Amino acid sequence: MNDKTDTTAKELNYSVVNSYWKKAAPSIMGPYMMEGFGFPANAGHFRFLAESAIVQQLLHNAKIDATGAALDLGSGVGYWAEFFAQKFNKVIAVEASAPLYESMVQRCASYKNFTPIQGDVMSFEPEGRFSLIFLGGLLMYLNENDVVALLQKLKPLLSPGGIILCRESTVRNGTLTREGEEYQAVYRSVSNYLGLFNKCDLTVAQTCLNAPYTLMQMGCELIKKWKTSVPKSLQIIPAVGRLAYWGLRLGNPWIINIPSAMGIDFPELTNHFFVVRADSQSSSSNETSSIIR
Repeated sequence: MNDKTDTTAKELNYSVVNSYWKKAAPSIMGPYMMEGFGFPANAGHFRFLAESAIVQQLLHNAKIDATGAALDLGSGVGYWAEFFAQKFNKVIAVEASAPLYESMVQRCASYKNFTPIQGDVMSFEPEGRFSLIFLGGLLMYLNENDVVALLQKLKPLLSPGGIILCRESTVRNGTLTREGEEYQAVYRSVSNYLGLFNKCDLTVAQTCLNAPYTLMQMGCELIKKWKTSVPKSLQIIPAVGRLAYWGLRLGNPWIINIPSAMGIDFPELTNHFFVVRADSQSSSSNETSSIIR
């Protein structure tokens, strides 16, 4: 697979992006991009539970009205939709990929407050107001003009005190564009995202490092290096992947601080939560904080 990268903001080819997700495996490992590294099946569940604890804290800090509605755009296999269905009076979840949509419907079928919609988020026209609009790794698959267009469409849908909560993979500076023939995405820096939100007249109330992502991404990037330096016949990925995973788990949380303490930018990709409001009521506008689990 051709998997070039570029440090300038290149335009994504949406036909490549859509084709990848139409064929994506309906598992928690697939949307988390954790397949093929030899990690045990519970690695995805560990990461989701740790991330959901962060989201729970962010919702608490933002004083979100749980009696309102939540909109989950690009909901994948439905883990986040299920999480929100347990907390909000109403949840609408939108997913374009057929296999992921079917998995989401099956996962959340027992929740009477849950409404699934199969469709493209850019053409979807939601009705009503929402206490929470969740974008869980969606903006990285949109070109900048479409990021701005989507955010501007969503802003009027927020109820008073409501937030847009974004969870996006990031790089430390500038942008990093994957231009593969099978997979494409654009990773933006935190400062770039803050600039995009500001462009839409949105207020960033909090920016929070997604430490569970960083921990698992360290393992992914280490396994990638192992694959490029060791002959395929000697890689024993299932064993190496399990060893890397449990080593990271045992070393959590202090292990993610080692690279920065040594002056090393590792892993290449990180991830952040952005709590975004359509008003100026923010206790820590553009202030970065870390929650480590």
